[in-house]
This record gives sequence, structure tokens and C-alpha cells, in this order.
Amino acid sequence: MNHCDSAPARVKASRRDVLRLGVGLAAAAGLPSAALAQGGAPWPSKPIRIICGQATGSSNDATARAVGEFITARLGAPVVIENKPGAVGTIAGDTVVRSAPDGYMLLCVLHSQLAQAPVLLSKVPFDPDTDLIPIGAFGTGSSPAVVRSGLPVNSMRELIEYAKKTPVSVGNYGIGSGWQIMVTQLVKDTGAQFNIVNYRGTGPMVLDLMAGNIDVGAGSLAGLAPGLQNGKFRAIHLISGSSRNPALPNLQTWEEAGFTGEAYTATQESNMFLAPKGTPHEVIERLAAVIDASYRESPRIKTLMEQLGQVRQPWTGEDLRQFVRTTWPAYRRLTKALNLQVG
Repeated sequence: MNHCDSAPARVKASRRDVLRLGVGLAAAAGLPSAALAQGGAPWPSKPIRIICGQATGSSNDATARAVGEFITARLGAPVVIENKPGAVGTIAGDTVVRSAPDGYMLLCVLHSQLAQAPVLLSKVPFDPDTDLIPIGAFGTGSSPAVVRSGLPVNSMRELIEYAKKTPVSVGNYGIGSGWQIMVTQLVKDTGAQFNIVNYRGTGPMVLDLMAGNIDVGAGSLAGLAPGLQNGKFRAIHLISGSSRNPALPNLQTWEEAGFTGEAYTATQESNMFLAPKGTPHEVIERLAAVIDASYRESPRIKTLMEQLGQVRQPWTGEDLRQFVRTTWPAYRRLTKALNLQVG
């Protein structure tokens, strides 16, 4: 047999191999193989990058890494995590928006940052409402307010009374966060002297709390765990959720402490995964299915959710779209009413 005779056979065999691989990948996700083809290659066929809007040591970073590990296990594609904090999440967001919409670059960010960017910044390099597609979101769970060990208060009410007499520095894990809205509303409602110090993530804030450089902070249980465990600060109040959490049974909710306004009840936080506009619907659906499955099947996600005190499954599909439609306008409305600004 000469080379000319064998070439067509080799081409046919190669095509069969590619088709077989595409069918196998599609079957794993329950989607038609043709729908997943990008430029003739099945998705995913190369590493996926996840760009985080917050620094390491945050629930945002921990969630991205746990989900990335599950994506690799489920889809076989390596996942690389990159942290690009700053500018209310728009540095990370702009990186993703400018990428090819092919499913190989995703954003993981506190959803409050995307909600807030258009009203906090004079100029945003992209439109969070139209230039990104939400894929899935994990709640940040039972987020406590904490105080440094030497501060003589044991509840939010005691903290407020103390701050009426003595200025108190309050660490904020991200500009535009629900916590920033809550603290600003508290100043307006009570006259407490809370001076907000902004950080690029929970990690840097925790370091300053442990060093005694600031008085108060808040964030996820996972992010605050080091200081809580070594006694550098202690939890005094539950800033998220409408009921007490078994992980923090002695902490009051806002309602129990007597605060029921929208600033305290409509600012639920989440770590949200998004893709650039134009990413194929089939890829979005497949990633959403992987995120949903990770909550049930990934030991690392289960451990993280336990550490966060998060009991709700991730938002995906219509539930996620409804979450965005409800919470983003509330964040923006409150930011304008409270005249929050960057810096």
C-alpha cells in the first residue's frame, strides 16, 4: 500500500477519533456534541482561567479555587486562578469582558461589586448588566461582625453605644459591599461614630484586625477563622441571614437587634461566576450544571460551605437571574440614598 492510498484512511480515522471524543464529552454533560464545538474542537480542550475580584484569604478566592478543582475533576481541563483585586471588581471584570467569549476565561467576584460599580465609579470600562453572563453563585453564608479582643463590647447594641462616645474604625472587605451599606446606614440611624477603612478583600482586613490596627470588621466565617480561633477578635453579631445559625448560636440577627430596614435585609452577598457576553449558551449551561453538582459532590465545596455556615445550594438558571434582578437594584438604590463614594 502506498502513502497516497493510506492518507484518506488515516484522515477518516482521525475524524472518527475527534467525533468520538466530542460525543464522550457531551454525554458527560448531557448536551449535544455539536453544540459544544468551538472552532472544530470540543470544549473544553485547553486550560480555563478564573479571574478573582478579591485577594487570597477571602471567601471569593476560596470559592474560586474549590470550584476550579471540581471543574478539573469533572471536565478534565486544568483551571488556573488569578487574583486581580481593586476598583470595585472592575479590574478583574474588565479582564474577562475583553477576553474571547469561548468559555476559557471566567470571572469570580462578590456580586455586590458588580452591582455597585456603575453607581460608585464615575467611569466603568464595561456594563456589568449586559457585558457579562451570570453562571452560578454561592452565598457567603453566616457572616459575622467581629471586634478586636480589647474592645469592651459584646453585642451590636453595645458597639453602637460605645461608638456614640468614642470613634470606632471599621474594616470593610470591599468597596460597595453590603457591610459598607449596613455600617453607613447605622451611622445615619444611630449617630454612632463609625469610620470605614476599605480593603481589597478579607485577608488584608483580617491582618489589621489581628494587629489591633482597626476595631471592627466583618466577613465570611472562613475568612475570619484565623482571628476567631486565636482569640485576636471575637464575633458579636450576625450580619447576614434572617435566622440564627447553629455555627454561631449566640449571635443576634439584625431583626433581633431591632434593625429591619432594606440596608440590613436586602443586601445578601454571594461569590458569583460569570462569563463574557457571547459565550455559547451550551457552555454556560454546562458550567452551571458543574457548579450545581459541586455543591452535592465536591468534598472541598462541602467543607467550604460548612466553614462559611452556608446551607443554601448555589443559584443557577432562573433562580440566579431572579437573584440578580432583586438584589442589584437594591444595592444601587441604597448606595445612591446613602451617598456612598469610592475612597
